[in-house]
Parts: sequence; structure tokens; C-alpha cells
Amino acid sequence: MAISHCSASTKLAWILALLLILVTTTIQVHCQSPPGFISIDCGFTNTSAYNDSITGIQFDPDSRFVEGGLSNKISAEFIAGSDEQQKTLRSFPNGSRNCYTLPSTTGTKYMLRATFTYGNYDGLNKTRDGSLFLFGLHIGVNFWEAVNMTNWDPSSTIWKEIITVAPANSVSVCLINFGSGTPFVSALELRPLQDLMYPFVNTSVSISYFRRIRFGAATDFITRFSLDPYDRFWEGWPFTYPWIPLNTSSRVRRLPGDNTFQVPEGILQGATTLDTNYSFLEISVGVGPNLDAKNLQLLPIFHFAEINSSNPSRRFDIYSNDELLFADFSPSRFQADSMHQNGRFLHNPTATFRLSKTRRSRLPPLINAFELYSLVRMDNLTTDSDDVNYIKEVTKHYNLARINWNGDPCSPREYSWEGLTCDYSKSNQNPRIVAVNLSTSGLKGGLVISFMNMVSLENLDLSHNNLTGAIPDYQIKSLKVLDLSYNQLDGPIPDSILQRSQAGLLDLRFACTVAQFLLF
Repeated sequence: MAISHCSASTKLAWILALLLILVTTTIQVHCQSPPGFISIDCGFTNTSAYNDSITGIQFDPDSRFVEGGLSNKISAEFIAGSDEQQKTLRSFPNGSRNCYTLPSTTGTKYMLRATFTYGNYDGLNKTRDGSLFLFGLHIGVNFWEAVNMTNWDPSSTIWKEIITVAPANSVSVCLINFGSGTPFVSALELRPLQDLMYPFVNTSVSISYFRRIRFGAATDFITRFSLDPYDRFWEGWPFTYPWIPLNTSSRVRRLPGDNTFQVPEGILQGATTLDTNYSFLEISVGVGPNLDAKNLQLLPIFHFAEINSSNPSRRFDIYSNDELLFADFSPSRFQADSMHQNGRFLHNPTATFRLSKTRRSRLPPLINAFELYSLVRMDNLTTDSDDVNYIKEVTKHYNLARINWNGDPCSPREYSWEGLTCDYSKSNQNPRIVAVNLSTSGLKGGLVISFMNMVSLENLDLSHNNLTGAIPDYQIKSLKVLDLSYNQLDGPIPDSILQRSQAGLLDLRFACTVAQFLLF
């Protein structure tokens, strides 16, 4: 048996070294982003990622998620005190639609957040010059919401969140130019949710953040990760008399298997009630300038837990404006109750909700947390996935740098790619690409074979380019017109193409020096 003799100083050195390892390990664990988190600092020009100083979440530069746009920094006067992600932004002065593409897992539910801090980056003071400063957001191929920065404090941040289901292995966020100011974005954050959460969200229905509030006493205006493992923003609710905050250190539990909303326990441990001389509390969050109140459809979710340690009963009715939603409700003691009407969206132009004490109740109403979302319909269908893959192969092969060739090729119709014709005739089916016109596009090299895989393609115009080499055997039965005029192609025309042309099934065009082709 060996015995090691260590001096006191040696022991102290070992202890200090061990503590240093533990601290370093703790810091490294804290700085690791949870699985599936994608965080993008838009306009950030460094090539390496960094960890946010507050949350420890890793943020990446945006160059590999977007094409085009300009990197900018906010004005020096607003740098101090700004969050790291708000110091830079990417603006899009060119094109009607510019899109970020974020990797995702098909069918997975996500929360996506976009933040915008103008910071007078362009020196034009556009948020304060009296003119309309408005641009749009699309989630995939569907309209999400408008971003209205008219008369906005240039140092303040607007954020938009949406809960949606990924339709494919990527999620697109597109900025739409309405002609009322240059679109820009400061940060994008994608957070995976559990499938059971927000069960009314599906491939046809997404929900856009309207308000998400935590009640009770809170030290920070925004509560987020790591208290909320899904990094949702929870706003603090200011209170003055007769509003009274309640807080508890006791456990507040969810029913076993209740994973619908997963409100953090730290938020449910706070609540707001009223002085006992008052009988109702009202939550009025206002519609604001970004939304059309007449057509707005809202989904409220109320979160309750009785955290008063005394025994008197608390019962109240819950109203949306003047419509009774829930009658004679009594929150469970130290257990979460989340109330919503099975995903029913309400017409409530004033976004006002009221909790009214019933006659049987000895205590006024109480509320712990509140979520409010607006309906985003996902009615537009994306382009057939095979067509998307093949046309993107063409784009990559020829290094096409067309301004509006990003986002979905065919959808929505008003933003379809220049030079493409799409077929929308079949209802409830994804649009297909039926014509590609790349005439006079500066194409060089050989003819890409990706076209032959586009089974709905009827018209392919590649004329007036610098294409060289042989003509591939394009066995596309749907193809009716193939224009290869004015290129530098040579070699024999494949039999299948020549036979279809001679049979009148294909209009083959090759205005050029006949000697380039061997017609046999």
C-alpha cells in the first residue's frame, strides 16, 4: 500500500486547481446552447460565433443563412447600453423579398423570434422624420405580420415571435419591401418546442406573439432563458394600487402529463390580485399600429395557481371583452391551471380581458401569467419540394445572382421568381414549375442535367447564353419547347429529343451555325 505525502501548500494548490476546473466546466456548460437552438446576429461581420453575455446562448454571424443585403452598425450614440445582437443589423435596399433560411426538422414545432433595432444606422432618422416606415414579414410563403417603426424611438427594440410547424428541413423568414422604408433585421432566433405544446398549432395554423405576461413582483422587465428553457419572452406587468403582487417559495406543480404550455414554475410562483375592496381586474393590452383590429383574431391563454396560503375561497368569471369565456372558475392550490377554449380564436378589437369576482367568492381574482396570440393562416402552399431542389441545383451550378431568387420559387404568386412560370391550377396541391426562362442570363459551361428531373417542365428557354459542350439527353415527356438558340453547343442532338421534335411533340429551337450540330 503506497502512501503519498503532500505538504499543506501542495494540498492547497491541488484544491485551487480543482476549483478552477469546476468553475471552468460550469462556465462552459452555461455557455452551451440547448440542442436545436439557432441564434443569428444579423449583420455581424466576424467569422466566428460568440456567447451572449447574459444568457450564454451562442450567436452565429448570418452570412451562411442569407444572400444579399448590407451589413450595418447602429449609430454610435446608441451603442452604449444596447444588447450585443442589437448593435448590428442587415438591411435590404434591393429586391421586393429577401429571405433567411434556417435549418429545421420537418414537422417539428418551433418558436421563431425576430428583433429589430433601427438605431439610426443609415443617418436618415427614418423613424422620426414623419414618413411612413413600414415593411412586412413572411413565415415561409405566408404573411406573418407588419413591422411598423413610424415615429418609433430609434434606440428601442421591436420583437416579433411566431409559433409554427416546420414544413420541410428548413424554415424561411422573409422581409418584404412595401416601398415605405428599407427592411432590416437585427437578430433571428429559432427554438424547438415539444410536439405536445400549443396543440392548436399545426401545418395550417401558426400563432403570432401578441403579449406574454408574468404577474407578481419581478426584477427584470423581460424574463427568458434560462428560467424558461424554451427562451420565451415573458414581460413583467407593472402594478399600482389596487393591484397587489403575491409571491411564494412553495412548489407550484403541473398535473402529471400536462405538457401543453409548460409555464416555468418560477413564473407561476408569482401572481397579482387586488385589494379586497375591489371585485374585478382588467387586462387591456391594446392593438397598436401594426395590426388590423377589425380582422384580428386573438387566442388568450390564462395561467392560474392559487398561491395564497390562507384558506378563503376565490372564484371568478373570465371575460373576453363582454363575452363570458369561463364561469365560476376557482384556481387550484399550488397547482397550475391553464385555461383556453381549445384553440378558439376570438374577435376582440380592444384586446381587453376581465376577471370578475363571483358572489360566492371571499377573495378578488388572481392571475399568475397570460399569453395572447393572433392567428396566422398558413394557406399558401410551397412549391413542390422536388422542383425546389432541382431549380436550386441550377442556381448553384450557374452561380445565378438574381435579386429575387430567394425564398420559395412559386409562392406566394406575387413574389414568384423572375423567369419562372408556375402552375397553380390544381387546388390543394403544391404549385409546379412549368417554364424556365434563362435567356440572356450569362450562363456558361455545360447544360445542367437537373432540368431533366423536373417532371412538369413544359418550356425551357436557355437561348442567348455561352453554353458549351454536348446536349444532354433531356427525356422530359412534359417538355414542349426547348430553345437552345445562340449558344456554343456542339455534338449530336440526342435521338430521343430529335425523334420527339420530328413527331411534332417538341418545338426544338437552335438558331446558330448549323455546322455545330450533327443531325443524325
